[in-house]
Amino acid sequence: MPNYRRHLVPGGTYFFTLNLLDRRSRLLVDHIDVLRAAVRTVRARAPFHIAAWVVLPEHLHCIWTLPPDDADYSGRWHALKTLFATAMPPTEPRSAARLRKGERGIWQRRFWEHTIRDDRDYAAHMDYVHFNPVKHGLAARAADWPYSSFHRCVARGLYPEDWSMRSDDPPDPGERR
Repeated sequence: MPNYRRHLVPGGTYFFTLNLLDRRSRLLVDHIDVLRAAVRTVRARAPFHIAAWVVLPEHLHCIWTLPPDDADYSGRWHALKTLFATAMPPTEPRSAARLRKGERGIWQRRFWEHTIRDDRDYAAHMDYVHFNPVKHGLAARAADWPYSSFHRCVARGLYPEDWSMRSDDPPDPGERR
């Protein structure tokens, strides 16, 4: 089994990107209730704080903070992806390798993870998460996309309602502000 180089920080805050195997799919938004139920189940078993989340048709981005003594985000993602996949009817095409391993053909096997370094990095990734539906042409404004924590952030005073209309340039989390 491969040994991926993951940066594990107990109590760390992380940015994640997960993709469906079929990047033309709408599975995540078409079955948003199943995804939300999977998140609730995983959080009940292995808590984490959700700072931001956006679900697009075929991928998602989020920012989590784990408990102080815990760095096992991979286990949480494995459980979440498994719960979501097992709730879907097995209609997707599967490669011979996936069939041999008993895997579904819903999610890409890996995910992108980035450890948040500081407040500026956190702010850049928050902006990236919330701007993503605009970036992909799914909404004119962040406020127009229903599958996002943006609305919760507006209610908490973190963003103005018209935030994504203030700039034509999508935020780049790799750029230091």
